[in-house]
Amino acid sequence: MLLLVTGLLAGLVSGCQADFTGLRLTVATGSKDGVYDVLGNVLADAWAGQLRMPRPEVRQTAGSVDNLGRLVTGSADIGFSAADAATETINTPGQRGLRALARMHDDYLQLVVRADSRAGHLADLRGLRVSIGSPKSGVELIARRLLETAGLGENDLVVAHLGLSESLAALRSGSIDAFFWSGGLPTAGITELAARLPLRLLDLADVLPELRERYPVYRTATLPASAYGLSGGPVSTLAVPNFLLVTDAMSDDVAEALTRGLFAAREPLDRANPAAQSIDARSAIETASVPLHPGARRYYQDAKV
Repeated sequence: MLLLVTGLLAGLVSGCQADFTGLRLTVATGSKDGVYDVLGNVLADAWAGQLRMPRPEVRQTAGSVDNLGRLVTGSADIGFSAADAATETINTPGQRGLRALARMHDDYLQLVVRADSRAGHLADLRGLRVSIGSPKSGVELIARRLLETAGLGENDLVVAHLGLSESLAALRSGSIDAFFWSGGLPTAGITELAARLPLRLLDLADVLPELRERYPVYRTATLPASAYGLSGGPVSTLAVPNFLLVTDAMSDDVAEALTRGLFAAREPLDRANPAAQSIDARSAIETASVPLHPGARRYYQDAKV
Protein backbone atom coordinates (compact mmCIF):
# COMPACT_ATOMS: atom_id res chain seq x y z
CA MET A 1 0.00 0.00 0.00
CA LEU A 2 2.82 2.39 0.89
CA LEU A 3 4.53 1.69 -2.42
CA LEU A 4 1.25 2.26 -4.26
CA VAL A 5 0.63 5.63 -2.55
CA THR A 6 4.22 6.70 -3.16
CA GLY A 7 3.90 5.81 -6.82
CA LEU A 8 0.66 7.73 -7.18
CA LEU A 9 2.15 10.84 -5.56
CA ALA A 10 5.19 10.66 -7.79
CA GLY A 11 2.93 10.39 -10.81
CA LEU A 12 0.97 13.44 -9.73
CA VAL A 13 4.11 15.51 -9.20
CA SER A 14 5.66 14.49 -12.50
CA GLY A 15 2.34 15.09 -14.26
CA CYS A 16 2.15 18.59 -12.78
CA GLN A 17 5.69 19.35 -13.96
CA ALA A 18 4.93 17.93 -17.40
CA ASP A 19 1.99 20.30 -17.68
CA PHE A 20 4.31 23.28 -17.17
CA THR A 21 7.12 21.89 -19.31
CA GLY A 22 5.31 22.87 -22.50
CA LEU A 23 3.87 26.11 -21.11
CA ARG A 24 4.82 29.14 -23.19
CA LEU A 25 3.97 32.57 -21.87
CA THR A 26 4.53 36.18 -22.91
CA VAL A 27 5.06 38.99 -20.39
CA ALA A 28 4.30 42.60 -21.36
CA THR A 29 6.48 44.99 -19.35
CA GLY A 30 7.37 48.56 -20.26
CA SER A 31 10.25 50.78 -21.33
CA LYS A 32 13.83 49.59 -21.18
CA ASP A 33 14.84 51.81 -18.26
CA GLY A 34 11.64 51.26 -16.26
CA VAL A 35 10.86 49.12 -13.23
CA TYR A 36 8.29 46.98 -15.08
CA ASP A 37 10.91 45.64 -17.44
CA VAL A 38 13.45 44.98 -14.70
CA LEU A 39 10.97 43.04 -12.57
CA GLY A 40 9.47 41.26 -15.57
CA ASN A 41 12.84 39.83 -16.55
CA VAL A 42 13.56 38.67 -13.00
CA LEU A 43 10.18 36.94 -12.85
CA ALA A 44 10.71 35.30 -16.23
CA ASP A 45 13.97 33.80 -14.99
CA ALA A 46 12.38 32.70 -11.71
CA TRP A 47 9.31 31.12 -13.29
CA ALA A 48 11.42 29.23 -15.83
CA GLY A 49 13.44 27.66 -13.03
CA GLN A 50 10.59 27.06 -10.62
CA LEU A 51 8.11 25.57 -13.10
CA ARG A 52 10.60 23.84 -15.40
CA MET A 53 9.12 25.65 -18.35
CA PRO A 54 10.61 27.63 -21.23
CA ARG A 55 11.59 31.11 -20.11
CA PRO A 56 8.61 33.40 -20.76
CA GLU A 57 9.15 35.87 -23.57
CA VAL A 58 9.53 39.38 -22.15
CA ARG A 59 8.34 42.14 -24.46
CA GLN A 60 9.17 45.78 -23.87
CA THR A 61 6.11 47.96 -24.45
CA ALA A 62 4.87 51.54 -24.16
CA GLY A 63 3.53 50.76 -20.68
CA SER A 64 0.25 50.19 -18.88
CA VAL A 65 -2.30 51.04 -21.58
CA ASP A 66 -0.34 49.12 -24.19
CA ASN A 67 -0.03 46.14 -21.83
CA LEU A 68 -3.74 46.10 -21.12
CA GLY A 69 -4.54 46.08 -24.82
CA ARG A 70 -2.23 43.11 -25.33
CA LEU A 71 -3.77 41.21 -22.43
CA VAL A 72 -7.41 41.61 -23.40
CA THR A 73 -6.70 40.73 -27.04
CA GLY A 74 -4.61 37.68 -26.14
CA SER A 75 -1.22 38.85 -27.48
CA ALA A 76 0.24 38.75 -23.95
CA ASP A 77 -0.46 36.36 -21.08
CA ILE A 78 0.93 38.42 -18.20
CA GLY A 79 1.35 42.17 -17.91
CA PHE A 80 2.06 45.02 -15.55
CA SER A 81 -0.32 47.94 -15.24
CA ALA A 82 -0.96 50.89 -13.03
CA ALA A 83 -4.28 50.74 -11.22
CA ASP A 84 -5.73 53.83 -12.91
CA ALA A 85 -5.35 52.39 -16.40
CA ALA A 86 -6.55 48.94 -15.32
CA THR A 87 -9.68 50.43 -13.74
CA GLU A 88 -10.62 52.01 -17.08
CA THR A 89 -10.14 48.73 -18.95
CA ILE A 90 -11.74 46.23 -16.57
CA ASN A 91 -15.26 46.55 -17.91
CA THR A 92 -14.53 46.63 -21.64
CA PRO A 93 -17.20 44.40 -23.25
CA GLY A 94 -16.32 41.70 -25.78
CA GLN A 95 -12.76 41.16 -24.55
CA ARG A 96 -10.96 38.87 -22.17
CA GLY A 97 -11.57 39.82 -18.57
CA LEU A 98 -8.66 41.20 -16.55
CA ARG A 99 -7.68 39.28 -13.44
CA ALA A 100 -4.99 40.16 -10.91
CA LEU A 101 -2.25 37.97 -9.53
CA ALA A 102 -1.00 40.60 -7.10
CA ARG A 103 -0.70 44.22 -6.21
CA MET A 104 2.96 45.02 -6.67
CA HIS A 105 4.88 48.23 -5.84
CA ASP A 106 3.52 51.76 -6.03
CA ASP A 107 4.51 54.13 -8.84
CA TYR A 108 5.36 57.76 -8.11
CA LEU A 109 4.69 60.53 -10.59
CA GLN A 110 7.96 62.32 -11.27
CA LEU A 111 7.98 65.60 -13.17
CA VAL A 112 11.64 66.15 -14.02
CA VAL A 113 13.27 69.41 -15.07
CA ARG A 114 16.80 70.76 -15.19
CA ALA A 115 17.88 72.39 -11.94
CA ASP A 116 18.11 75.80 -13.67
CA SER A 117 14.59 75.58 -15.15
CA ARG A 118 12.24 78.52 -14.60
CA ALA A 119 9.40 76.09 -13.85
CA GLY A 120 8.45 75.84 -10.20
CA HIS A 121 4.91 74.46 -10.51
CA LEU A 122 2.88 72.49 -13.03
CA ALA A 123 1.30 75.64 -14.48
CA ASP A 124 4.78 76.99 -15.25
CA LEU A 125 5.12 74.41 -18.03
CA ARG A 126 3.04 76.68 -20.27
CA GLY A 127 5.01 77.33 -23.46
CA LEU A 128 7.72 74.80 -22.63
CA ARG A 129 8.76 71.64 -24.49
CA VAL A 130 7.41 68.74 -22.44
CA SER A 131 7.37 64.98 -22.94
CA ILE A 132 4.15 63.47 -21.63
CA GLY A 133 5.18 59.83 -22.18
CA SER A 134 4.80 57.29 -24.96
CA PRO A 135 1.40 56.89 -26.63
CA LYS A 136 -0.63 54.18 -24.87
CA SER A 137 1.43 54.49 -21.69
CA GLY A 138 0.28 54.96 -18.13
CA VAL A 139 2.55 58.02 -18.00
CA GLU A 140 0.55 59.67 -20.78
CA LEU A 141 -2.71 58.93 -18.94
CA ILE A 142 -1.54 60.55 -15.70
CA ALA A 143 0.17 63.46 -17.48
CA ARG A 144 -3.00 64.37 -19.38
CA ARG A 145 -5.06 64.22 -16.19
CA LEU A 146 -2.59 66.44 -14.34
CA LEU A 147 -2.35 68.98 -17.14
CA GLU A 148 -6.13 69.15 -17.44
CA THR A 149 -6.41 69.71 -13.69
CA ALA A 150 -3.91 72.57 -13.97
CA GLY A 151 -5.90 74.11 -16.83
CA LEU A 152 -3.33 73.25 -19.49
CA GLY A 153 -4.11 71.71 -22.86
CA GLU A 154 -1.77 70.35 -25.51
CA ASN A 155 -1.92 73.71 -27.32
CA ASP A 156 -0.41 75.36 -24.24
CA LEU A 157 2.75 73.22 -24.49
CA VAL A 158 5.15 71.97 -27.10
CA VAL A 159 4.26 68.32 -26.56
CA ALA A 160 6.53 65.37 -27.23
CA HIS A 161 5.48 61.72 -26.91
CA LEU A 162 8.68 60.08 -25.70
CA GLY A 163 9.37 57.00 -23.63
CA LEU A 164 11.68 57.15 -20.64
CA SER A 165 14.93 56.46 -22.50
CA GLU A 166 14.12 59.06 -25.13
CA SER A 167 13.00 61.59 -22.51
CA LEU A 168 16.23 61.20 -20.58
CA ALA A 169 18.31 61.73 -23.72
CA ALA A 170 16.19 64.72 -24.82
CA LEU A 171 16.43 66.48 -21.45
CA ARG A 172 20.18 65.91 -21.38
CA SER A 173 20.61 67.34 -24.89
CA GLY A 174 18.31 70.28 -24.16
CA SER A 175 15.72 69.41 -26.79
CA ILE A 176 12.97 69.27 -24.13
CA ASP A 177 12.52 71.26 -20.92
CA ALA A 178 10.67 68.70 -18.80
CA PHE A 179 9.28 65.20 -18.84
CA PHE A 180 6.69 63.19 -16.96
CA TRP A 181 7.52 59.75 -15.63
CA SER A 182 5.52 57.40 -13.43
CA GLY A 183 7.60 54.62 -11.94
CA GLY A 184 9.08 53.03 -8.86
CA LEU A 185 11.69 54.71 -6.71
CA PRO A 186 14.38 55.02 -7.70
CA THR A 187 14.15 54.68 -11.48
CA ALA A 188 17.62 53.74 -12.73
CA GLY A 189 17.60 56.02 -15.78
CA ILE A 190 16.82 59.13 -13.69
CA THR A 191 19.48 58.15 -11.17
CA GLU A 192 22.06 57.94 -13.96
CA LEU A 193 21.01 61.27 -15.48
CA ALA A 194 21.08 63.01 -12.07
CA ALA A 195 24.72 61.94 -11.68
CA ARG A 196 25.56 63.83 -14.90
CA LEU A 197 23.13 66.75 -14.93
CA PRO A 198 21.68 68.82 -12.05
CA LEU A 199 17.95 68.06 -11.88
CA ARG A 200 14.87 69.08 -9.93
CA LEU A 201 11.49 67.43 -9.37
CA LEU A 202 8.45 69.73 -9.44
CA ASP A 203 6.10 69.83 -6.46
CA LEU A 204 2.46 69.05 -7.34
CA ALA A 205 0.82 70.00 -4.03
CA ASP A 206 -1.29 72.76 -5.61
CA VAL A 207 -3.13 70.40 -8.00
CA LEU A 208 -3.33 67.17 -6.03
CA PRO A 209 -6.53 67.85 -4.02
CA GLU A 210 -8.60 68.49 -7.17
CA LEU A 211 -6.99 65.58 -9.02
CA ARG A 212 -7.75 63.14 -6.20
CA GLU A 213 -11.32 64.38 -6.00
CA ARG A 214 -11.76 63.53 -9.69
CA TYR A 215 -9.74 60.28 -9.56
CA PRO A 216 -9.78 58.62 -6.11
CA VAL A 217 -7.46 55.83 -7.36
CA TYR A 218 -4.52 58.16 -6.67
CA ARG A 219 -3.05 58.97 -3.29
CA THR A 220 -0.83 61.82 -2.16
CA ALA A 221 2.77 60.87 -1.49
CA THR A 222 6.05 62.49 -0.56
CA LEU A 223 8.96 62.00 -2.90
CA PRO A 224 12.21 62.50 -0.96
CA ALA A 225 15.06 64.37 -2.62
CA SER A 226 17.33 61.60 -1.38
CA ALA A 227 15.73 59.19 -3.89
CA TYR A 228 18.05 60.66 -6.53
CA GLY A 229 20.53 62.55 -4.36
CA LEU A 230 19.06 65.90 -5.42
CA SER A 231 19.51 69.18 -3.63
CA GLY A 232 16.47 70.72 -1.97
CA GLY A 233 13.73 69.19 0.11
CA PRO A 234 11.03 66.61 -0.58
CA VAL A 235 8.21 67.26 -3.03
CA SER A 236 4.55 66.31 -2.96
CA THR A 237 3.37 64.05 -5.75
CA LEU A 238 0.87 61.31 -6.44
CA ALA A 239 1.27 57.57 -6.13
CA VAL A 240 -0.65 54.80 -7.85
CA PRO A 241 -0.50 51.04 -7.17
CA ASN A 242 0.73 48.62 -9.81
CA PHE A 243 -0.84 45.25 -10.53
CA LEU A 244 0.54 42.07 -12.03
CA LEU A 245 -2.28 41.00 -14.34
CA VAL A 246 -3.47 38.06 -16.41
CA THR A 247 -6.90 37.32 -17.86
CA ASP A 248 -9.72 34.91 -17.21
CA ALA A 249 -8.35 32.77 -20.08
CA MET A 250 -5.53 31.55 -17.81
CA SER A 251 -6.09 28.27 -15.94
CA ASP A 252 -6.31 28.26 -12.15
CA ASP A 253 -3.28 25.98 -11.84
CA VAL A 254 -1.04 28.25 -13.90
CA ALA A 255 -2.22 31.39 -12.10
CA GLU A 256 -1.60 29.79 -8.72
CA ALA A 257 1.88 28.61 -9.75
CA LEU A 258 2.82 32.05 -11.07
CA THR A 259 1.62 33.74 -7.90
CA ARG A 260 3.50 31.29 -5.72
CA GLY A 261 6.57 31.84 -7.86
CA LEU A 262 6.30 35.61 -7.48
CA PHE A 263 6.67 35.39 -3.71
CA ALA A 264 9.34 32.71 -3.93
CA ALA A 265 11.35 35.18 -6.04
CA ARG A 266 11.30 38.00 -3.48
CA GLU A 267 15.06 37.95 -2.93
CA PRO A 268 16.12 38.42 -6.58
CA LEU A 269 13.32 40.95 -7.08
CA ASP A 270 14.56 43.00 -4.12
CA ARG A 271 18.09 42.90 -5.49
CA ALA A 272 16.94 43.99 -8.93
CA ASN A 273 15.15 47.16 -7.79
CA PRO A 274 14.33 48.67 -4.37
CA ALA A 275 10.72 49.20 -5.50
CA ALA A 276 10.17 45.45 -5.13
CA GLN A 277 10.83 45.65 -1.40
CA SER A 278 7.26 46.87 -0.90
CA ILE A 279 5.74 43.70 -2.40
CA ASP A 280 3.94 41.94 0.42
CA ALA A 281 1.43 39.09 0.47
CA ARG A 282 -0.99 40.97 2.73
CA SER A 283 -1.16 44.05 0.53
CA ALA A 284 -0.94 41.98 -2.66
CA ILE A 285 -4.62 41.02 -2.42
CA GLU A 286 -5.68 44.71 -2.48
CA THR A 287 -6.31 44.96 -6.21
CA ALA A 288 -9.30 47.33 -6.00
CA SER A 289 -11.68 47.00 -8.95
CA VAL A 290 -9.69 44.22 -10.66
CA PRO A 291 -10.73 40.86 -9.18
CA LEU A 292 -8.10 38.36 -8.14
CA HIS A 293 -7.72 35.37 -10.43
CA PRO A 294 -9.23 32.28 -8.71
CA GLY A 295 -5.82 30.58 -8.91
CA ALA A 296 -4.13 33.53 -7.21
CA ARG A 297 -6.86 33.57 -4.57
CA ARG A 298 -6.18 29.89 -3.94
CA TYR A 299 -2.52 30.67 -3.29
CA TYR A 300 -3.36 33.42 -0.79
CA GLN A 301 -5.85 31.18 1.00
CA ASP A 302 -3.23 28.42 1.26
CA ALA A 303 -0.75 30.99 2.57
CA LYS A 304 -3.39 32.08 5.10
CA VAL A 305 -3.30 35.71 4.02
